[in-house]
Amino acid sequence: MSLPPLVEPADGLSPAELARYARHVIIPGLGLDGQRRLKNARVLVVGAGGLGSPALLYLAAAGVGTLGIVDDDDVELSNLQRQVIHGSDDVGRAKVDSARDAICSVNPLVDVVTHHVRLDASNALEILAAYDLVLDGADNFATRYLVNDACAMLGKPCVWGSILRFDGQTTVFWADPPAGSGVEGVQYRDVFPNPPAPGTVPSCAQGGVLGVLCAAIGSVMANEAVKLITGLGEPLLGRLLTFDALSARWREIQVRPDPRRAPAGRLEDIELACGVPAAAAAGSNDVLPTISAPRLAERLAARDRGADDFDLVDVREPAEHDLVAIPGARLVPRAGFLDGSAFALIDPDRELILHCRSGVRSAEVLALATARGFDARHLDGGVLAWVDLVEPDKPRY
Repeated sequence: MSLPPLVEPADGLSPAELARYARHVIIPGLGLDGQRRLKNARVLVVGAGGLGSPALLYLAAAGVGTLGIVDDDDVELSNLQRQVIHGSDDVGRAKVDSARDAICSVNPLVDVVTHHVRLDASNALEILAAYDLVLDGADNFATRYLVNDACAMLGKPCVWGSILRFDGQTTVFWADPPAGSGVEGVQYRDVFPNPPAPGTVPSCAQGGVLGVLCAAIGSVMANEAVKLITGLGEPLLGRLLTFDALSARWREIQVRPDPRRAPAGRLEDIELACGVPAAAAAGSNDVLPTISAPRLAERLAARDRGADDFDLVDVREPAEHDLVAIPGARLVPRAGFLDGSAFALIDPDRELILHCRSGVRSAEVLALATARGFDARHLDGGVLAWVDLVEPDKPRY
């Protein structure tokens, strides 16, 4: 079922705009009216990453008048495999600045508004209120729940997408679609009522993502935005699309409102509930013993001379260990510690030093090891800190 157009049409199109958007204007059903609505639209894209990249480029090319970008990250070399809005010369720049320049190159008629901040409970309502529509391409659960709740409180539709490894999914969430449309309002919390347990779902940095998958899902997200703005077609509200890149199969899942879901009453930051290990969520992360990368390097050198003794364990996945490893570390993946089997491989009489990519997974394992009585600590900042401070020639990922 179609919905009424989300945005009123702009007054008109200039000759330059008519020439640029000619292939849109001649489409029956879209035409001048639809293009004028696109010109008048204000769309916020959360995250200038894998999903935000294609969505921003296609929305800019389509003639969306105002594009907002919210992202507090800088471009890293490992982003370029999938975040096609950025180039090699952009490494080290703020993503919002890099994305703005790319958009202006694609279509200088678009007004780009950058928000170089981390979206949180203190700023989400103010930022989102200035836009007609939100595209959520966030790569963490805290932001996804925050965007959902803010959109619900503001009555705005949210086009959502997610990717990991070879799988992607996308849909439209809208708590209160237009009255009389006959469409039920569905939110992110109807599909995912609660954040996953800490550490149970790998991030893209931990699990990887097929680069071209971003184009597939991000383009569908941009398409849904165009449909909502112009009132064309049937939006994905109440329908969740999943895509398996290995089989090239799309699947549609019907989603419905959860009658047990309480309405969003206020925003809260839930980073501690879904982005860090349980020990940190409980407030104990500050007391977990750590070791710095330079100090670990000193102790490894001493161990090589026979002047020190400890067990250095990498709790990442094998593919990560193959990509970049700390000399002298042995691989014992985190899953074995979670089910308890890995502790049989650890000498309880030796000091245990754990590490992962950034310190999140190793902190989780450290809490388990400490609870079992091991003399243990973990590398502050993980492999990323090791590369930055000790072996800068090794790759970051």
